[in-house]
Amino acid sequence: MFDDGVPDHASVADLAAGLAVGRWTSVSLVGVYRARIERLGPRFSAVRCLVGDCLEQATASDQVRAASGPRSLLEGIPVIVKDNIDVAGTPTTGGALALEHSVPATDATLVRRLRDAGAVILAKANLTELAGYFARDLPAGYSSLGGQVLNPYDTALTPSGSSSGSATAVALALAPVAIGTETDGSITSPSAHQSIVGLKPTVGLVSRSGIIPIAPSQDTAGPMAVSVQDAAALLAVMAGEDSADPATKGADATTSVLRGLELGRSALAGARLAVVTTVPDGNHRDDRQRHHDEVLGVLAAAGAATVEVTVEPLAQDDEMAVFTFEFVPALDRYLAGLGPEAPISSMAELRDWNAAHATEALKFGQLRINQALAVDHEADRADYEATRRRDKAAAEAALTSALEGDREAIVFPATQGTSLAARAGWPSIALPAGYLDSNRRPVGVTLVSRPWTEPRLLALADALERAHGVRRPPWEINPAIFRELIVG
Repeated sequence: MFDDGVPDHASVADLAAGLAVGRWTSVSLVGVYRARIERLGPRFSAVRCLVGDCLEQATASDQVRAASGPRSLLEGIPVIVKDNIDVAGTPTTGGALALEHSVPATDATLVRRLRDAGAVILAKANLTELAGYFARDLPAGYSSLGGQVLNPYDTALTPSGSSSGSATAVALALAPVAIGTETDGSITSPSAHQSIVGLKPTVGLVSRSGIIPIAPSQDTAGPMAVSVQDAAALLAVMAGEDSADPATKGADATTSVLRGLELGRSALAGARLAVVTTVPDGNHRDDRQRHHDEVLGVLAAAGAATVEVTVEPLAQDDEMAVFTFEFVPALDRYLAGLGPEAPISSMAELRDWNAAHATEALKFGQLRINQALAVDHEADRADYEATRRRDKAAAEAALTSALEGDREAIVFPATQGTSLAARAGWPSIALPAGYLDSNRRPVGVTLVSRPWTEPRLLALADALERAHGVRRPPWEINPAIFRELIVG
């Protein structure tokens, strides 16, 4: 697809190797990826803006490399972050017009850690407005500021959300890796829909400080990449304890294992896995079932011991009640932390600004904001706490039952199981499983494991990816849309 000197989907390790021998510099890599964004970005609305000092970051990285060697595998590697994550000096908008000029003075903790590792923060990705918790009928990937993100595998197919721009950017090779956020499905679902890898960590493994929130009981950030190995490299840098986020207490133990993790081994041999064998009813069910059966066959051939289980989904009423209760205080805390120069200082101000600019800002209304502002946080607190305990316990019970004994992970068709993992706070990872025979739309598979087991979950997913190896870039699956977009 590209004729710019960098392989279409060069891995982090490939790029690091090229940097080490002088095949390219960080400055030249930033130039390559910026050119791709400028050429493909407007067609798919994946990227909201470039980070203004990305070339200066790259220059500094090249200087560090020359003087003392790389600080990490990510030294000089361009990274795209979702536009609800603070990057100092660049607006963090959440896709909201009211926040178009909201410029944080400091980086989110995870961004600071990326910088400390030598990564270059290249651009901000488009997203579903306010990470999807804004309007009831809001399409995935749509925001009043960024427009509609498109899925390069099929522009008639949802890009899924809310980390839709992060997924599209990785799928299009506009950067080797990206950061998304998830409250329920917002990393794993766009990854499955766009044939990439997306990992939602245990809640508390990655700091949420400096990220526009929905519900702190479930919010997390996580890596999105073409390969499990790249996702693991990104997660190892992002993870760790942060005094500004009490949920991260104890995260350093898992982080230490992640930083020493070696993938590429036969992790499936002897692994005990629970597997959900039947895909749900719906369009192209037989086609989807065949692909899932192939995944299960790959697991068995690789030496995994599988046990068939049934895991029933939960109704969403309790989860939505939790989101509605947590949203206002969480967002108000974030906005207050931006200081007196911020254009909006509370959700009530955001609602009023939107109402005053309804033509531009409220194509789909703002039902979720109105519902959240109607909550009486004193009178309703006891009900909320009971609801959250009940919902979390139900999700944990469903997953724990499937992981009876020494079973290490649950294998779900597509993105089944991701909502349970989100509500329990457990880790989940989505990866490509093939393409439908009928229309070539991507099919995914999801693995869920117990809290703080990301190293083992990544090893299992990496082994499955290597054994199955079905991913293809969008220009091979959907060549018509790329015919006029060949980049030279």
